[in-house]
Amino acid sequence: MDYNNFVRLIPSLFEINLNSDKSGKYLFEKINSVIDFDEGFIYFLNSDSLQLKYSYKNHNNYKTESIYPFSKSYKKFLFDKNGAILKQGDDFLKIVGLSELNKKSYIIAKIFIKSTVFGIILLSKKEHNFYTEENLSILEASASILSYVLKDVELSNVFKLQLKALKDGIIEKQEAYKTIKEQNERILEADKVKNEFLANISHELRTPLNSILGFSEILDTQIYGKLNDKQSEYIKDIQVSATHLLGMINEILDMSKIEAHAMKIVKSTFPISRAVTEACNILKPIAQKKNVNLDIAMSYDFDVFADYQKIQQILYNLISNAIKYSPENNQVDIAVMKGENDFKIAVHDNGIGIDPKYHGKIFAKFVQLDSAYTKKESSTGLGLTITKELVELHNGKISLISEINNGSTFIVEIPL
Repeated sequence: MDYNNFVRLIPSLFEINLNSDKSGKYLFEKINSVIDFDEGFIYFLNSDSLQLKYSYKNHNNYKTESIYPFSKSYKKFLFDKNGAILKQGDDFLKIVGLSELNKKSYIIAKIFIKSTVFGIILLSKKEHNFYTEENLSILEASASILSYVLKDVELSNVFKLQLKALKDGIIEKQEAYKTIKEQNERILEADKVKNEFLANISHELRTPLNSILGFSEILDTQIYGKLNDKQSEYIKDIQVSATHLLGMINEILDMSKIEAHAMKIVKSTFPISRAVTEACNILKPIAQKKNVNLDIAMSYDFDVFADYQKIQQILYNLISNAIKYSPENNQVDIAVMKGENDFKIAVHDNGIGIDPKYHGKIFAKFVQLDSAYTKKESSTGLGLTITKELVELHNGKISLISEINNGSTFIVEIPL
């Protein structure tokens, strides 16, 4: 198992679209980057049967949508939310007819919302005793994220169910309402599970990443010995990659807090220049890698009464976005000014710009506009959503001035 690969896997799992990837091939390829397997299957659980939904590597006698009944005596194991490492000949393998695969090692994880299991992931390998408890932990963590992805698929199915009921008159209104209510409850529970999981894993990942950043910065000062040019280049690459990954983890954690209504602000008085300078210093390695100059325009310094960390994060999100979508050898302008009742922060880049028809969409969760730059840049699609939430927590507002090929300017206004 590659721990670093698992860390990188987390954002990409949220990008999976099972509506277009009917076989789940992309999903299995992602899981395969952290857990080795020969065959992979995902089943949905009904009250007395298993239904194969996604299969990695097709078999003539083993097609998706196949139904596999099971006995009442085996129901407790299937509906228990704990995963397991299975041995060849296990009853589960007999139920789903996998004995003919001639594999020697099997591992399963349950897909569940709170305490309700609604699916199972099964991976197999031809070697004896191949899987470990560590593999099981990683698969179960991946299954927790997958629960959120499957929730979106289920939501689409709810809409299809409503349409069928109205068009064909087959499903009675009360039955449709009951089904939709049950599905909505499952969706809400899935969101809760997802938020709890992301909050826990984000906390665990931030500690080692902060250590990586700290030690790389110490090495970069060369106080413990001179570095040659190649070593200095690698140290800067480490700083850029760790800063980028830490930013993504922070975004996921903050979004979880926002959705759980757990995001609070703690106000204090501080000079606005301190927040601007610190945000720019954090992002300096990323800007230097693209040779992008950060130009700060502020006629005079002044104190504000706000949440320092939240203001710094607003600046970090807007400036990092501006760097990301700026051409190389360019400039990002950061302007700070004080009004009568508020202070304004404007961040301008000379990048590709945003079509006015998308101005209302870019603050929504997971939205990433399709363009030549966005295809090259990895992102959670949460940065602007979080920024807007943080601004509104301060009773402020955020606006955008942009058009295609003329750059973008994000303007934040917060009461003094």
